[in-house]
Amino acid sequence: MREISHAIRQGAMAFLRREFFTLAIFTVVVFIILAVFIDPKPYVAISYLCGTFTSALAGWLGMNIATLANARTANAAIGSWARALKIAFSSGAVMGFCVVGLGLLGLAIVAFIWEDSHVWLGFAFGASSVALFLRAGGGIFTKSADVGADLVGKVEKGIPEDDPRNPAVIADNVGDNVGDVAGMGSDLYESYVSAIAASMVLGVIVLGAVKGMLLPLALSGVGIVVSIIGALSVRPKEVEADFEKQIARAHATMNRGVYVSNALMIIASGLIIWFYVGELGLFWALISGLIAGFLIALATEYFTSAEHKPTKKIAQAAESGAAVTIIEGIASGLMSTVIPIMLVAIATVLAYVFGGLLGIAIAAMGMLVNLGMLLAMDCYGPIADNSAGIAQMAGLGKEVRERCEALDSVGNTTAALGKGFAIASAALASLAWLATYFAVAKIEVASLTNVAVITGVLIGGMLTFVFCALAMRGVGSGAFAIVNEVRRQFREIKGLMEGTAKPDYVACVDIATKRALKSMMLPGILVLAVPLILGFTLGPEAVAGLLVGSLLTGFLMAVMMANAGGAWDNAKKFIEAGNYGGKGSEAHKAAVIGDTVGDPFKDTAGPSLNILIKLVGKVAVIFGPLFVMMVDL
Repeated sequence: MREISHAIRQGAMAFLRREFFTLAIFTVVVFIILAVFIDPKPYVAISYLCGTFTSALAGWLGMNIATLANARTANAAIGSWARALKIAFSSGAVMGFCVVGLGLLGLAIVAFIWEDSHVWLGFAFGASSVALFLRAGGGIFTKSADVGADLVGKVEKGIPEDDPRNPAVIADNVGDNVGDVAGMGSDLYESYVSAIAASMVLGVIVLGAVKGMLLPLALSGVGIVVSIIGALSVRPKEVEADFEKQIARAHATMNRGVYVSNALMIIASGLIIWFYVGELGLFWALISGLIAGFLIALATEYFTSAEHKPTKKIAQAAESGAAVTIIEGIASGLMSTVIPIMLVAIATVLAYVFGGLLGIAIAAMGMLVNLGMLLAMDCYGPIADNSAGIAQMAGLGKEVRERCEALDSVGNTTAALGKGFAIASAALASLAWLATYFAVAKIEVASLTNVAVITGVLIGGMLTFVFCALAMRGVGSGAFAIVNEVRRQFREIKGLMEGTAKPDYVACVDIATKRALKSMMLPGILVLAVPLILGFTLGPEAVAGLLVGSLLTGFLMAVMMANAGGAWDNAKKFIEAGNYGGKGSEAHKAAVIGDTVGDPFKDTAGPSLNILIKLVGKVAVIFGPLFVMMVDL
């Protein structure tokens, strides 16, 4: 177990170091642009560097713990299912509280040093830059390895998912950490900082300099406290060795933490808002966001959990073959957009009625104010996934593997919940950034009869699809290279299939790393370049249209892809638990192919879109004054 965990840790840290080097080059270029064009005094650029550093640090700390906790979780599962769950959750909580702690600390320090709200935006912009590259790069790595390992190992060779004979198995487990811990952590760090920063900027306009700045910081601070209490209330108890009962108990145990933190947050936020503002309009705006986030989590669980009808229906469809499995999964993902869209629409209307544009930003905070608890659940998932792989590779026995696989199945749902929160809060935060952009660019009305606005809407809508295509092609290219390498090793290394020879794990890790770093650059550059090109050619109104178009298509695509991918994954695990023929059956092979299609949906393109729809807004707000100057000239 130590040997396998060490190999995973080495691969994950090596990838992160190379990714940070690439990111550093990009950061220096953006720093120079901000220092030269945005502010005569480079305060925005310095704030941008602070945002990139704290976001990268949160990702590194979280992954550092996760790569130590995977073997400990597998070891605990030998004697106790409940102890394994507690270790995995506690390790995920390290990531959760690193994210909220560093996010709030960094933004508070920047706000207290510089009272200029434009400088605060620089911090959020830095967090977004790191999140985009870590999410896209980590997602491409993990899914290239996962798809390559599954297609050759499971489908062609008929060996288990985490069989040590598979040359891509270490790369697959490395990917869980770089994509789902470091990547997802930086993603939600960016969502958290964005919601707070947008609330602070609009708060200064509505409430004045002191109250407008302090209210979002105070709400975030108390959110950390109640999240700690919620996390401490997660105390799992033993349950009999039954796959579905273990899943149900794990969900109930972690949901207790969510209920406790939400209840305490409602009380605390009411007192804080009454103290600072003197009336409760913004409190009801926050509650509308909090309730919408909670209901979106329930809807996400319904569409992705193996306990509910949509995922079971996909598993049943697998008996008819891979094509029907894919069709049913896409249909389920498309249908899953209805509830989140309706809830966000209702929350937006209520938040605006109660608190105006500031109310919308506060509602976005309401979805993420308990992020410490939510991210602990989210990062629990990849740790549990790694533990299941280690249990398989280390030969810990059937009972231990089943315990770890039950934890892993719950992790798929908690990961889907984290993505759901990130995507829904992104939609509300994007509306706040849109309102801020209108104020900065001095736009009163963006008319749909204006050709520049229509052009911006169309290009914004297109941006989502081009971004997804580039991300998924990156996965396809990486997976193709991994498949060829795995086939080569099975063909050329004598005794590999018999288990008498060891595969070359490093070769697959190296291939996935190179492909991911190469593929992540163009999507990132595109997101930054398109708003600037539109703003400097067609003017501020075109950028307003761009923000609307990217929000509309990005939100819908993100929800669909994340939920379809999660459902395909859990449908496969439902079959592996002994349903519809179990492992090795034709239904299982079809489900593996469905899961393979879903991998880049849920872990690469889908969750990266919530960063896209906010990042274009931040670029627009920061460069908005320049767009106006160009028009005046």
